[in-house]
Amino acid sequence: MRKTLRLLPLPFCIALSLSAHAADDRPEDWALCPIEDAVPMFAEELPAQDGATVTPAGVDPTTQATDIDGDSLDGTEGQVMNLSGNVLLRRGDQVLATDRLSYDQDNETYTAEGSVRYRDRGMRLIAARAKGDQAKDIHELEDIQYQLVRRRGNGGAKRITMHGSEGSLYGSTYSTCPPDARRWELRAQQIDVDTEKGMGTARNATLRVGKIPVLYLPWFRFPIDDRRRTGLLYPAISSSGRNGFDWRQPIYLNLAPNYDATITPRLMTQRGLQVGGEFRYLTESSRGVIDGAFLPSDNLTDRERDEEIAEGVPLDNRRKSDRGFLRFVGSQDLGPRWQARANMAWISDPRYLDDASNNLNSGANSFVTSDIGLYGRGRDWEATFMADHWQLADYTLRDTNLPYNRLPRLAARWEKRVAPMFAVGIDAEAVRFDHETFAGGSRLDLRPYVSMPLEGASWFLKPTLAWRYTGYNLEDDPALPGRDDRPSRSVPIGTLDAGLYFDRHTRWKDGDYLHTLEPRIFYFHAPYRDQSGIPLFDTRPLTYSWGQLFRDNRYSGADRQADGNQLTLAVSTRLIREADGREKLSASFGQIRYFEDSRVTVPGENPIEQGKSAWIVDANYAPNDRWAIGASYQWDPKEGRRDLASLRTRYLIGEDGIVNLSYRYRRDLLEQADLSFLYPINPNWSLVGRYYYSLRDDKLLEGIAGVQWESCCIAVRLVGRRYLRNRDGDLNNAIQLEIELKGLGSAGPDTEGRLRRAILGYYREDLSLVPPPQSRGGDLPSSDSVP
Repeated sequence: MRKTLRLLPLPFCIALSLSAHAADDRPEDWALCPIEDAVPMFAEELPAQDGATVTPAGVDPTTQATDIDGDSLDGTEGQVMNLSGNVLLRRGDQVLATDRLSYDQDNETYTAEGSVRYRDRGMRLIAARAKGDQAKDIHELEDIQYQLVRRRGNGGAKRITMHGSEGSLYGSTYSTCPPDARRWELRAQQIDVDTEKGMGTARNATLRVGKIPVLYLPWFRFPIDDRRRTGLLYPAISSSGRNGFDWRQPIYLNLAPNYDATITPRLMTQRGLQVGGEFRYLTESSRGVIDGAFLPSDNLTDRERDEEIAEGVPLDNRRKSDRGFLRFVGSQDLGPRWQARANMAWISDPRYLDDASNNLNSGANSFVTSDIGLYGRGRDWEATFMADHWQLADYTLRDTNLPYNRLPRLAARWEKRVAPMFAVGIDAEAVRFDHETFAGGSRLDLRPYVSMPLEGASWFLKPTLAWRYTGYNLEDDPALPGRDDRPSRSVPIGTLDAGLYFDRHTRWKDGDYLHTLEPRIFYFHAPYRDQSGIPLFDTRPLTYSWGQLFRDNRYSGADRQADGNQLTLAVSTRLIREADGREKLSASFGQIRYFEDSRVTVPGENPIEQGKSAWIVDANYAPNDRWAIGASYQWDPKEGRRDLASLRTRYLIGEDGIVNLSYRYRRDLLEQADLSFLYPINPNWSLVGRYYYSLRDDKLLEGIAGVQWESCCIAVRLVGRRYLRNRDGDLNNAIQLEIELKGLGSAGPDTEGRLRRAILGYYREDLSLVPPPQSRGGDLPSSDSVP
């Protein structure tokens, strides 16, 4: 029986072995890359015709038949078969073309010569010669060039040998740069690949940036597919005056398909040896991460002890000798309606974050918060049972500044339609408060209500009647003898919310627009109740803003319920471009009219007198698609003064650049100016910067200056930053250099992440979104962060 010539098992390992490290958290930007192929497309890559098959996704191509064609064929059954002239072998998506192919049917050996060309879904390859023994599954190719098709990358090898699932590449290269502009290249004298185990071993590997070798590894193993394996991850090497020589070596442990761990030993010559780790798990109903780090006998503690004493830092706020942090973030589904969630953290001392986070992503954190709870939601209800705890993370503060811990808190909300026109509901909360310094207590807050929500296509009307009861059971406080330990408050609340919506089609300057007019009124009434005997556990005045015009309480938390007899009058208008739905113009203004004094206050707050509140005005205008201008203003007619002023403008430069300029003023609190920009000098070079300044304090809050250079396959960012570190007004300096080899990885800190937070619209991908959040109180560094 004639033996069938199988399509050569050409080595997919070429692409996998050198690009296995190319996985990134975000897509690479290849906009600067020329449209060219390191290996040009073959004529044989035209769509399959004449009944040739195409391999469906997920189907092994080796199970399909091989079609063979050529200009001439010599040979008979059992002898040597010679094909010449446009020899083509096709099996599914795999195509092999060559000028001459000789196949010994008895010995199952073959030789292909003259422009050997191969392609499949993932790569395109050319070689000078190919030979092999199909019976022994041994194959060899010479003088190879390849290009990845499904991802960017190209390279070559002097010789490739394969024996079954094992293969070796000799003199191999890999890069994502064009062949004529090799900004970086990875070279290896020999790479041994085992496709069955999914592992590769490189010998004498060198990473070159330009013509300069920057990294040499005599031997290392790496995965060549998506299977996770135990082994070493990329090390991180740096140096600083505080840490000395700094080496981090992550060790990955593939414990099971649904959980793994990473251990990170870290040597800092001027601080000591730190051990960090991370454990991750994932099941059908749960997920979580546990990470932490421990640094025994931190030498930094001894070096700076005298300085702490001279500064008068309290003993409890000083650095500990043994330092570290521990954190757990996870969730557990408990059926379709309930979920348990936890975000728990601990630090060894209040100076830990200050010493562990002085990289570009650091911020001034005051507290570390931990919470754990059970959360449920149904069609008509929501419920929460949780607890939280606060830990000091700013050595300039004392424990008296800590918020109260809620141990525990039970909250529920229920609302249901009881008739076509009526809805009833209740908001309830029960909390136990605890504090390191102050006396705590318990609080029960109940707010049943009934409303009549009515609405049409162009109007809505919602009257609501509520009754709020809040009762306390307080601990004895020696500082307040004779205090009522069981105060309570009961108050009825009435509101009326109504609005209209008008729109018309209009034409203005450059196109057709939808013009809207949206008037709204909100009436609120609640009688005065003396609440001076009620403590403040978690209640603060809310900032007066547009949203405050339509609330029935100007405080957060339940320790204060504002009294009032007031009416809000407000109106909004918008001009919406019909072609794409973008707002050309929007404006809103409103005011509260107080028919009598509002007497409920918190310490340090003045009562609100009868009369008119400050006007709130907010407007946005887009002169064209590059300019956007916005302003907010609050004017107090009684005092004849401004309470708030904000001006913001944005200009888009070319395809990538942006300039943001803003001014913010709030009476007696702040006056700040903020300029940020990404200015492209040319397609390769750009400048980045931010100048965030407090005019009230005559002090810099954050300054960033940097330069970026980017080509098709490499990017370099050099960024300097000076920023406010703590409440004392101390400033930190940081200079960071990041070199990104696209398709391989980056060396240095994540400067791009910091720039995205500092410059709204950085790389123009979030123009319609709010800025990414700054580090909030409670954020912890990763176990391998840079102290």
